[in-house]
Amino acid sequence: MSANYFLRRIALFFAVALMAATVNFFFIPAALRPGGESPGLSRIYNARFGVERPLWRHYVNYLGDTARLDFGKSRSNYPTPVTSMLRSAIPWSVALLGTATLLSFVLGSLGGALLGWGKAPRWLRGIFPVFFTFSAVPFYLMGLILLYLFAFRLYWLPLFGGYSVQGVPEFTFAFWADVLQHALLPAASIVLAQIGFWALGMRSMMVTTQGEDFMRQAEAKGLAGKRIFFRYAMRNALLPQTTQLAVTLGHVISGAILVEIVFSYPGVGTVLLNAVRTFDYLVIQGVIFTIIVTVALAMLIVDLIYPLLDPRINYSKA
Repeated sequence: MSANYFLRRIALFFAVALMAATVNFFFIPAALRPGGESPGLSRIYNARFGVERPLWRHYVNYLGDTARLDFGKSRSNYPTPVTSMLRSAIPWSVALLGTATLLSFVLGSLGGALLGWGKAPRWLRGIFPVFFTFSAVPFYLMGLILLYLFAFRLYWLPLFGGYSVQGVPEFTFAFWADVLQHALLPAASIVLAQIGFWALGMRSMMVTTQGEDFMRQAEAKGLAGKRIFFRYAMRNALLPQTTQLAVTLGHVISGAILVEIVFSYPGVGTVLLNAVRTFDYLVIQGVIFTIIVTVALAMLIVDLIYPLLDPRINYSKA
């Protein structure tokens, strides 16, 4: 990989982060100005957004604070720092979103590859049309349906929360089993709504790949069908899927936030909802900046690992 290309991609990532911070700063609503809060909170707002200093000075200070991941203190939970609230919520969202997205990507891509290959089992051909239908259902609506069926009607799974009300967070098997039980419905709503999406894209790419010259050459060499499927067809068909994974990550994150709200899951979505309800704009700023930077980082990582997925891709001359 070219060092110049690597540096350009890193520079682009920081440019996106700078733009996100700039938009956050210049779209501060008037309701954020001090008024009626405690003296300590008023001093913080005056120091951060007061009028006793020029705007450019506040902008520079704001960029410095954002670079240190200092988003100020929460208005509704004063004097709790916004960073502390995000630090407590992000692991829940990452665990839920990461596991559900990876699971749906793997299952959907593998199922779509088998369907496009033309040698899928009969039960797979029968069940995937259902997933294709589910792909048109938003995450939060799928969550409401699962919540009604498995929690409200059948009482099989909990209604809300990340763990039981009487539970105490600790590193024990009982607690983590309780966490897993509470995460099943939110994760299932994301997986069920995403499998069909990934399967459709993968099936189309597999059909296109089968007509390529390297596929005919592999078949002419007499290679095993399993090797042709994994090493030639599926590996090449996965490239657009990987790109789509990074591009749609923002949509997945926003949908997962709504799922967290539906299930009162203690992640970033719940923090954002509470911030909107209480007009806690510093928390809203912190959440928005975190989401934008997360999506930009995901796209950077996917772009940098492309040569590992396909040796034909070479950035040495980029």
